[in-house]
Amino acid sequence: YLEADKAKDLNLVDKSMADYRMMIKLKTKNQFAYSVMANMFVMKGELDSALRYYNKAIAINPQDAGTYNNRGNAKGNLQDYYGAIQDYTKAIEINPQDAKAFVNRGIAKVELRDYHGAISDYSKAIELNPQKASIYGLRGIAKGKLRDFNSAISDCDKSLEIDPNDARAYVGRGIIKSELKDYRGAISDFDKAIELNPKNASWYYIRGLYKNLLGYKSACLDWNKAGELGFMQAYDKIKEYCK
Repeated sequence: YLEADKAKDLNLVDKSMADYRMMIKLKTKNQFAYSVMANMFVMKGELDSALRYYNKAIAINPQDAGTYNNRGNAKGNLQDYYGAIQDYTKAIEINPQDAKAFVNRGIAKVELRDYHGAISDYSKAIELNPQKASIYGLRGIAKGKLRDFNSAISDCDKSLEIDPNDARAYVGRGIIKSELKDYRGAISDFDKAIELNPKNASWYYIRGLYKNLLGYKSACLDWNKAGELGFMQAYDKIKEYCK
């Protein structure tokens, strides 16, 4: 059913793209049409084509922060993190109140291991949008990379205070607790994350690692579940530890 829905969505995208191509033919300097076309190419996974259309949209209107932000996302998906940061920076210059651009630039900086820069961007995004739970979680992960574990946990706590159903915040906090060798606390957080999203294979695998460190035989059950969900590396752990 999911594949059918995806195919249906892509069919709708193709039909819409035909309409927007016609709009561009009728009015070649239609910045909105180029931007929408670029977004549709992103949906189809055709990122190089998306970039060409974002470039055209920006050439027509170089003061549209949203287009720079979207082009930055496309560049990030192509692992051009330096290029993405340039676009997010331009978006921020045009609209310094855009919390999303700060978040996106922070994510790109994490990919480049500029954790201090990422934390600075996340902090600015929080200043602009203090009720967005996920930003605290992202900042917590960056702090964890710098081994500032207590502050990282505080950020994850704040994220979960705002949105107690954010599974990724539990995962982030669990990983940080594991760095402090609080494996029971880490398992507890992964329990909650898996309760919220029982289809994530890697979370069963990681929880199994923590359980194994504590000598819990249920680690094998977690690795088996991870394998069933497609995380094939889990079977290596089963061979090694579950005899």
